[in-house]
Amino acid sequence: MRRRLINSTLAVVLVVIAVFGVSLVIVETRTISNSAQERVDSEAVRLVSIVDSRILGDELISAGVLKDQVTGDRYARIEIPGRADIHIGDKPTGDVIKSTRKGEQRETVTVQEPRSAVTREVGRTLLIIAAVALLAVIAAVLLAVRQANRLASPLTDLAETAERLGSGDPRPRHKRYGVPELDRVADVLDGSAERIARMLTAERRLAADASHQLRTPLTALSMRLEEITLTDDPDIVKEEATIALGQVERLTDVVERLLTNSRDPRTGSAVTFDLDEVIKQQLAEWRPAYRNAGRAIVSSGKHHLQAVGTPGAVAQVLAALIENSLMHGGGTVALRTRVTGNQAVIEVTDEGPGVPADLGARIFERAISGRNSTGIGLAVARDLAEADGGRLEMLQAQPPVFGLFLSRTPLKRPQDGGDEQTVR
Repeated sequence: MRRRLINSTLAVVLVVIAVFGVSLVIVETRTISNSAQERVDSEAVRLVSIVDSRILGDELISAGVLKDQVTGDRYARIEIPGRADIHIGDKPTGDVIKSTRKGEQRETVTVQEPRSAVTREVGRTLLIIAAVALLAVIAAVLLAVRQANRLASPLTDLAETAERLGSGDPRPRHKRYGVPELDRVADVLDGSAERIARMLTAERRLAADASHQLRTPLTALSMRLEEITLTDDPDIVKEEATIALGQVERLTDVVERLLTNSRDPRTGSAVTFDLDEVIKQQLAEWRPAYRNAGRAIVSSGKHHLQAVGTPGAVAQVLAALIENSLMHGGGTVALRTRVTGNQAVIEVTDEGPGVPADLGARIFERAISGRNSTGIGLAVARDLAEADGGRLEMLQAQPPVFGLFLSRTPLKRPQDGGDEQTVR
């Protein structure tokens, strides 16, 4: 797209230069030629006037007396009846500009100028026009590149946003570009991101609720079926079967209620991904906000770790913890990766006052917050972590340390031995 915009702009500029440049060259050439002819005519008129005055005053008329009256490299010939012709200057060869005037005393004055002088002046004019045209082309290219970047960069950014939505990271960016059409696309993507986020949250909440609410009926049903397999008494079999049918009906009611209260689910599966990429993405996205707040965000610990989960969900969990530290914490926020058993752990800590003692473990409950906020962030973060088999825990209250535990698959690299490095 950038190339097309630049090429189209350059083509328009070249057409304009060609049309107006050729016209300007023609006009300037004619103007220079006419101006040169007028100068020669003026020289001839002036010279014939001088000769008239000298003839009337019976003064000497010679080449030596009149040589200062002919300027430049012009040539003049004065013909006076009864006298020898007077030649002033060198007679030019080739094409010349010529002017002949007759005086009142019947003398004839002819002034000639080589046309090469006009050619040189036309050449200088063409050079100036070409230089201006070149500057116009350069300016057009720079403006075209700037405009192409202004239009193409937002499109690339929007494509990355769409790719993030497809990878399971539906957080809206709320970024606008000052171009109505592109801002409209950004509005649509942000709206889609919010809808997808709600759908994903509803899906994960559905799974969690289903796991909780179906566990007891399934256990009871299993017990009834075991009773049936252990007895030969038809009455007991009938009684237990009737109770089991009741349990099945309750299971059906639970499932129908869960599906009714949730959005249409979208199937997703955990994958193996590199933790470094997710952490780098979060650092890049949150560093400007921390810089504006006069704070820093850093990362350290083991590198080149792989974990099992949904990259978008892990990114959302980290974003919730980082945002929570930005809003409620203080000082430098640190992300540290380590390994415990077969799990990769990402710890998020800051230098703030920590979690109030009266909240404790309730910090993950919905609508529970230490300040005037919704209290949903950490609850949703824990749901997202648990949806892919991980867990989110508060390891320490003061100063606050939250740990995201994920199943780990070791990355087969020589440096997987565990290099500790801090990245700012």
